[in-house]
Amino acid sequence: MDTSDFKIEAARTALGHVEDGMRLGIGTGTTANEFVKLLAEKVADGLRVVGVPTSERTASLCVQLGVPLATLDEMPRLDLAIDGTDEVDPHLNLIKGGGGALLREKIVAAASSRMIVIADETKLVGTLGAFPLPIEINRFGRRATELAIQSAARGVGLSCDLRLREMRDGEAFVTDGGHFILDASFGRIPDPRALSAALHAIPGVVEHGIFLGLAGIAIIAGKDGVKTLHPIPEEGA
Repeated sequence: MDTSDFKIEAARTALGHVEDGMRLGIGTGTTANEFVKLLAEKVADGLRVVGVPTSERTASLCVQLGVPLATLDEMPRLDLAIDGTDEVDPHLNLIKGGGGALLREKIVAAASSRMIVIADETKLVGTLGAFPLPIEINRFGRRATELAIQSAARGVGLSCDLRLREMRDGEAFVTDGGHFILDASFGRIPDPRALSAALHAIPGVVEHGIFLGLAGIAIIAGKDGVKTLHPIPEEGA
């Protein structure tokens, strides 16, 4: 089995948590896509669910495969969100946003009673930060925001290399909300709560990809099978 197979197995296990009549938050990315495909098969067999997609790409896939959808305004409280991740640590803190949908993903996760993270074993890390942290910013004042992010990083004992996310044609990537994304390479984030708070204090930062206290379980698939992880309490928490 390879990484693609592991993603499918994680998605298949998560599908076992979906019950008839649920209101689902549906994530974005390659692993979430595998979940949508499996969910569509169940819907075709009679499972009744309504999903709120976290991106236009996910919405398009759901429509194509026949998964019923609603907006978060139409259905503001959800039973369960299922989404992938770029990194997950033993406390189930996450880095998300590699697919560019971190703002909507966080809004949907916060509106859900439970969140399940699905991933292959390469996404499980001891400490967050090897994957560059996506930071969604307002287009206005980009350079001022970049300088503020670097200053905030220094304030919590970190340094970072910032890169504007671009498309293959060299144009800046624009999120579904009309914002830019800066990918911030920290190397290691020993205190994600401190960094999260520092970034949230910057006016030009719309949202960042550190997800804290949102994931209830993580379903991790790898060469030794599928594991369901619960968060290990953090010191002082």
